[in-house]
Amino acid sequence: MSDEGVLIGGRAENRGLIPALVVFDLAGTTVRDSGQVPAAFAAALAESGVAVSAADLTAVRGASKRQAVLQLIPDGPQRATIAEAAYAAFRNHLTRLYRAGGVEPIAGAAGVFSSLRARGVRVALNTGFDRDITSLLMDSLGWNRGVVDAVVCGDDVERGRPAPDLIRRAMTETGTADAASVCSVGDTVLDLMAGRSAGVGWNVGVLSGAHDRSRLEAAPHTHLFDSVVDVLSLWP
Repeated sequence: MSDEGVLIGGRAENRGLIPALVVFDLAGTTVRDSGQVPAAFAAALAESGVAVSAADLTAVRGASKRQAVLQLIPDGPQRATIAEAAYAAFRNHLTRLYRAGGVEPIAGAAGVFSSLRARGVRVALNTGFDRDITSLLMDSLGWNRGVVDAVVCGDDVERGRPAPDLIRRAMTETGTADAASVCSVGDTVLDLMAGRSAGVGWNVGVLSGAHDRSRLEAAPHTHLFDSVVDVLSLWP
């Protein structure tokens, strides 16, 4: 476990309190990331004649997937058309990869949800995936009923990360009024930027997914942990 105890872009006044709501990202944070997302991006863009590097793909991790596809396509008169075709191909490739390889949770993630909810803390999931892909993941994990209080997808909001829309939608769906009582947990720089934009009280990065320690350390955060299971140490 790694808890820096460094406050960068968070709220110090929440120390010792428990949150009203914890919002967790999916892939890389609570769902094991085995490379399916970048592989699907690369395959879809290659079909559209767009070559991308590993660095290009890493830079858009955590974004709305539709937004990420558009961002990776060069400017030009057919950019929007190419982006729509590439996004459709991305969804097809990712669905195939998940169905072929299965979907695994980060070890202990469901136990974290259960522990928090047992203490009266609401739990939400948020993701840049659309509702169809999210439903596939939730069904595969057995999380589609009675495990969390809300699930917010990329197509539920106008703006993806780093905008705060996903977190604010989760707050609305769980009846949480004060962002200072919210904890946001994610594995990417954009997750942490969204947490800062939303004004959450705890803005937590985990090292189980897309971005490494050096990237997350440079982003706004209140804590960095090895895994989502370590988040419970904030509220012993």
